[in-house]
Amino acid sequence: MFENLSDRLAKTLRNISGRGRLTEDNIKDTLREVRMALLEADVALPVVRDFINKVKERAIGVEVNKSLTPGQEFVKIVQAELEAAMGEANESLNLATPCRDFTGRSARGGENHQRG
Repeated sequence: MFENLSDRLAKTLRNISGRGRLTEDNIKDTLREVRMALLEADVALPVVRDFINKVKERAIGVEVNKSLTPGQEFVKIVQAELEAAMGEANESLNLATPCRDFTGRSARGGENHQRG
């Protein structure tokens, strides 16, 4: 999904280069590409709509930082919204819990796995 999104963004960001401010008109095509990439990655439509609306609200009217291009500023906004949607911290999986078989006994074997 991220490679597809990255490729689509790279193609459309050329349209918003050379602007001092992000506007609805100059990010429209890029938002469409982000929407299509997310839908192609099987992200649920309500999630995509919400994500696009948040990016749009945050991006429209933003003054482009002098050290960034408009495309870079837009990517920064998209990245921040992706992080917010997916969670900013990695949650570790607890794989230490023992597996149980259908009888409720430990499936690891040993002394806990006795035939009755």
